[in-house]
Amino acid sequence: MQTGKIIKALSGFYYVESNKKVYETRARGRFRKTAESPLVGDYVEFQIENVDEGYITAILPRKNSLNRPPVANIDQLLLTASLKSPDFSFYLLDRFIAYSEANDINPVLIVTKNDLNDNDTLIEEIKRVYTPMYEVYFTDKDHINEDLKDVFDGKLSVLAGQSGAGKSTLLNTLLPHLDLKTDEISNALNRGKHTTRHVELISIDGGFIADTPGFATIDFLNIDKYNIKFCFIDFNQYNCKFRECLHINEPKCGVKAAVESGELAQSRYDSYVKIYNEIDHRKERY
Repeated sequence: MQTGKIIKALSGFYYVESNKKVYETRARGRFRKTAESPLVGDYVEFQIENVDEGYITAILPRKNSLNRPPVANIDQLLLTASLKSPDFSFYLLDRFIAYSEANDINPVLIVTKNDLNDNDTLIEEIKRVYTPMYEVYFTDKDHINEDLKDVFDGKLSVLAGQSGAGKSTLLNTLLPHLDLKTDEISNALNRGKHTTRHVELISIDGGFIADTPGFATIDFLNIDKYNIKFCFIDFNQYNCKFRECLHINEPKCGVKAAVESGELAQSRYDSYVKIYNEIDHRKERY
């Protein structure tokens, strides 16, 4: 029995890397009888049947997983947000950050299309809001921030972010041989388009990145309104009168006081309230 990491899944085959060698495997039949299914990024136990072939016998415990793209044990989400076309949205970026935190994945912020910038005040506000908490990189289609390459070492990364923010362009720039298909922004829909073939982990600067344009839409189906506040980690430094304070209508709320004083960004609080209400209204419907 050997252990390894699934680096590619295609047509029912799982390609497992173990001791710098890749084995073509299938999942044992018992997996069809359970809700468990191997994912790219999984650490697995497998049994070799032929020289380079075998069967997966067990999936080792995961620290996290996503359904779209289907990847497990993700260390970081590279969250793309464009300055222009489409315009930068604090709310959309905050949704992805909260989603990352909810899934125990470290968010790394990549602000794209810096070459289209005509608002230095916006860039300064982005830095003020996010750099105290997260790594933030500014890049454009022709120049990748060289410091960005340092974030991959020893990590499994997945791209995410608003439609049209340049996820595929970024991946193609980092890994030109991938040649992911991309289209220009649709002026009518203001959305990006992409085509994905399968999920594969590609080696990059000492780590792995999923060979996929990532994803642009998320939901908060697996988190309740009482816990979403913990996904806004900058709220944690403020003390409220009530331990169970939700920072909505409670008196003597430290978070609301910080917003009023300007210590905490209004945009962060507004994003929190919108997501809280989304979750709250969803519960009412069901």
